[in-house]
Amino acid sequence: MGLLRRWWRQRLLRRHPLADGDWQAVLQLLPLLDGLDPQELQRLRERCVLFLHDKHLTALPGVELDPHGRLLLAAQAQLPLLHLAELDWYQGFHEIVLYPDDFVSPQRHRDASGVVHEWEAEHSGEAWHRGPVILAWPGVQASGGWDGYNLVIHELAHKLDMLNGDANGLPPLHSQMRIEDWAAAMQGAYAQMNAILDANPHAETAIDPYAAENPAEFFAVTSEYFFSAPDLLAAAFPAVYAQLRAFYRQDPLQRLQRLQAEHPDYRDTTKG
Repeated sequence: MGLLRRWWRQRLLRRHPLADGDWQAVLQLLPLLDGLDPQELQRLRERCVLFLHDKHLTALPGVELDPHGRLLLAAQAQLPLLHLAELDWYQGFHEIVLYPDDFVSPQRHRDASGVVHEWEAEHSGEAWHRGPVILAWPGVQASGGWDGYNLVIHELAHKLDMLNGDANGLPPLHSQMRIEDWAAAMQGAYAQMNAILDANPHAETAIDPYAAENPAEFFAVTSEYFFSAPDLLAAAFPAVYAQLRAFYRQDPLQRLQRLQAEHPDYRDTTKG
């Protein structure tokens, strides 16, 4: 980080301090942050402030967005970047639009034969290339546990994917990672899921079957599971888990297992 950027960051953090009470209240709402050490939590806290300064949250009518809600969203958005160098990973967009409920969105797809298909579908989130992120507020509020669901992480994984252009399931990898290893893990698991669903569209899959929609959704869903249900992802697709661990430079499974060992009553979903 350059000296000027470091100075700007420290100035911003001093001018917009985050109250201890607000931070602790949000931590209580986000079990998937349990087990982070004090240094990680402090880094996450600072990055939340910077994120909320950098991104504009637009709450549509019907969404009550108070400071706790803003922080709830920011903490989940910043968790995937916690151990990545500050290289503006969430670049190319400045706005997150919050809907009061799921929304209908026009869809367009050109198939392999060149035929264009158009339809309308109901979504709880969308991420547009060089455009905003759209989230249904109830989905944001329902995220944050160890239950395999996190709308914020899912949609922002699409933004990481789009750093190379259109979303295709291949974000910019670190220099020590090999594209061949990534492709072998991701494509193999993706093909395995599709084979199961082709044989039986109603089959129970180890992770959300929406992951089989296309490679971009596979990356977003597995990123979602990596942080919110790492035990399920690692058991189903260990090679995928290993690639995501290398990409995000975190090991949520180790953290979850440590929590379970230290707290016998700890559940792999939300505590309560």
